[in-house]
Amino acid sequence: MTIELRYVLAWLPMLLIAIANGLLREAIIKKYVSDHRAHQLSTVTLILFFAVYIYFIVRRYPPQSESQALLLGIIWVILTLIFEFGFGRYRGNSWQTLLSEYNLLKGKIWVFIPAWVALAPWVFYRLLR
Repeated sequence: MTIELRYVLAWLPMLLIAIANGLLREAIIKKYVSDHRAHQLSTVTLILFFAVYIYFIVRRYPPQSESQALLLGIIWVILTLIFEFGFGRYRGNSWQTLLSEYNLLKGKIWVFIPAWVALAPWVFYRLLR
């Protein structure tokens, strides 16, 4: 199996992590805080869950260079955004609704998820070198 295919397949469990994180938000976090705050906290927990997973992947299957680590992040963020917007549109959400989650001026911090997905492989590559 090529390393590129291995990295594409390694992205798939991130979907399960994100779904589990959403279930955690809906089942527990929302009981104690507002919907807006629950989404903010959920964003932070997802970043942490992704950090653990991406660290494991980069440690287990180390990129061969910094540029390959950056390419890995770019591939993962493209897959993430395709899924996020594709699934969101499939569920009937408008583009405006989907893009509103990226509005930092309104306290929406979801933009940090794709940013972290893009940068984390490089960050952990550098830390593990």
